[in-house]
Amino acid sequence: MTETSSAPGLPDRLSTNPKSPFYDEALLSRGVGIKFDGQEKTNVEEYCISEGWIRVAVGKTVDRKGNPLTIKLTGKVEPYLEK
Repeated sequence: MTETSSAPGLPDRLSTNPKSPFYDEALLSRGVGIKFDGQEKTNVEEYCISEGWIRVAVGKTVDRKGNPLTIKLTGKVEPYLEK
């Protein structure tokens, strides 16, 4: 069995995109912070604890549908509630 999260009530996977099945508006409104490989990340679009990755926006670049372009980084993911 895998460790689900470092804080109780946080899902294994969470996205900021409302079209994603992993989007949770109530949880995001409470404020979720991410520590990735020991560093604080503020531009995380999506994370997965069990697979050990985050998706971060690449500057202000967007695709043809207006969504930010992202890259996937692998490492240790530690989400926490800010509030």
